[in-house]
Parts: sequence; structure tokens; C-alpha cells
Amino acid sequence: MSVARMLTGDRPTGRLHLGHYVGSIANRVRLHQRYESFFIIADLHMLTTRNRREDIDRVSGNAREMVTDILAAGVDPSRATFYLQSAIPEVGDLNTLLQNLVTVPRLERVPSLKDMARDAGKEEMPYGLLGYPVLQAADILCVKGEVVPVGRDNAAHVEVTREIARRFNHLYGPVFPVPELIPADTPSLVGTDGAAKMSKSRGNTIALSDDAATVRRKVLGMYTDPNRVRADVPGRVEGNPVFAYHEVFNPDRDEVADLAERYRAGRVGDVEVKERLVVALERFLAPIRERRAAIEADRGLVDRLIVEGTERTRQEVRQTLVEVRRAMGLTGAYQQVRRRAERSRRRTDAPA
Repeated sequence: MSVARMLTGDRPTGRLHLGHYVGSIANRVRLHQRYESFFIIADLHMLTTRNRREDIDRVSGNAREMVTDILAAGVDPSRATFYLQSAIPEVGDLNTLLQNLVTVPRLERVPSLKDMARDAGKEEMPYGLLGYPVLQAADILCVKGEVVPVGRDNAAHVEVTREIARRFNHLYGPVFPVPELIPADTPSLVGTDGAAKMSKSRGNTIALSDDAATVRRKVLGMYTDPNRVRADVPGRVEGNPVFAYHEVFNPDRDEVADLAERYRAGRVGDVEVKERLVVALERFLAPIRERRAAIEADRGLVDRLIVEGTERTRQEVRQTLVEVRRAMGLTGAYQQVRRRAERSRRRTDAPA
């Protein structure tokens, strides 16, 4: 019996952070042993908000960093196929065919697109960003992905993929599986500034690759309860980013409960709560750093993985595109024209 396929990935815009981990990477680490796993380096998606030449010039370096982060988080390279989206032009061909199966009003109802445009400083919605979910559908369906681990922001995107797959199969026959969404245990992680989710564009992240000193500096500078001016003032735990991180990354539940109780009662200072978080994060990040060092020591490993994975994926996508064009009748249309042209040519060339 064949193994179901999983498609997941990220845009190569920099190193991955704790928000990526809780939103998707933890699921990938858990699921990739169960599924045949494809990891997309989505540089075409990056162009929807970052399309300057200097952004594009950073893709190769960012791609290597991204793959290294994913491997360091615990993904087994022998059980994962990494590929560079822009190196497979057939994905664009499939995107062109699928974009006719969804309406503009449907795409305008995807809530995260406006947020993405705002975060990128776009006053108006670029055409490519509006079509982001359609290209994402092409990414998933081109390898016939059956499961997609998603964070909260991407759930609505993948629902568009499900609709497109059903629409295509209804019109042309059963070519695509309708992918299943697998949500993250923790939908999102607030940034260190407490103002929004953790985001590279806001500079409120803790990277998976940050060293111990950087992690400590960022944690000690985290936003807490703004109304708490002294340690003996009762503080709010709910909505407090430091406690939100404790809930996710501190496995000592008794310690977390004790800190929360004392914080509410005004019997513990912010510094102590943050120092305990530093310890918890170091316990979590130290093994990731060790694996990262081993990966970086094997020079060329990540480049080989990307090239081999891209070549393998392109073969899969080409086969999918053949099936799609045949189901739609596009191959037959050209063949009919070609046969008529051949008959005309023979008549023209025939001796009088």
C-alpha cells in the first residue's frame, strides 16, 4: 500500500523562529516519519511581498538556512524531499490552469492576505498576493499532497486548495486528492513585543539558531504586564507573553503553576519569571543547536539535499501536469490541430 504524501514548507525570507516551530515545524517533525514528505522552499510566494533584486539575491542563502533549521529541529533528511519552487516551472503552468477554478470574491475573503499586504507595507493588494492561495494549491496538488500541516494563518489558504481540488475533479475527473488539514497544537505564538504574532518583519522573534546570549537578551527584554511597576504589585498572567512562552516551552508544569500563582499575588518579580523562561528555552534549544552544528559541519549536505529533492520533485510535477492536461482535454485539442495541419501539409506537398 502506498504511503500518503505530505506537503509543507516556508518562504525563504530568513532564519526560522519559535513561532514557526509551534505553528508548523513541531507538526512536521512528528508527521514526517508517517508520510512521504515534501518540503517546499517557496521563493515564488516570497515574491508576492518581497520582490526587489536584493531579496531575490538572498534566496539561495536563506534557503540553506531554512533547510538547516528544519533539519536541526528534528526532521530526518532521509525521509524528506526539499525542493526550490522557482526551479520547477511546471508549477507555474499548473497555477495558470487552476486559477480559473476560483473567483476573485472568494480569494478576497481569505483573511490573512490583507494582513500580509499590510505587514509588507503594500497600500494596495498586488495581483500575485491575491492569487497566493491558488499558487499554494498548485504547490500542494502538483505532488498530490494528501495532508498539509498548517498554522492558523494558512488554514484558510488550504481550504481554497480543497475547493479547487474538488472543483477540478468534478469538471474533469478524479485527478487530485482533496488534502486534509492538520492544525498545529499551538495556533500561533505572540511576539516578544507582545503586540502581534512572532514575525520576522516585525523583529519580535527568537530564532531557532539564536545563541544562548541572544536568547537571554531577548527574553529579558520581553513585554510583560505594563501595569506592573513593582514586583509586589499583582500582575496579569493572561495575555502575558512570558507566561505564554512558559506554557509552550517549559515542561515543568509545577514550576509554571507556581510562578503564575505568585505573579498574580505580587510575590515574584518579572526578572525571576524571565530567568526561569531562559532556562526552559535553553533546555529546548540546546539540542537544536547541536544538530545544527553537525549539519553545518557536513559541508554541501544541504545543497545536495535541495538539488536532489528539486530534481525528484520536478519529475513528479511533470507527470501530474500530463495527467491534468489529459483530463482537461488540452492535449487532445492540440493533437487535433496538429493532425489537421499534417493532412494539409501532405495535400500541399502532393504532386499535381
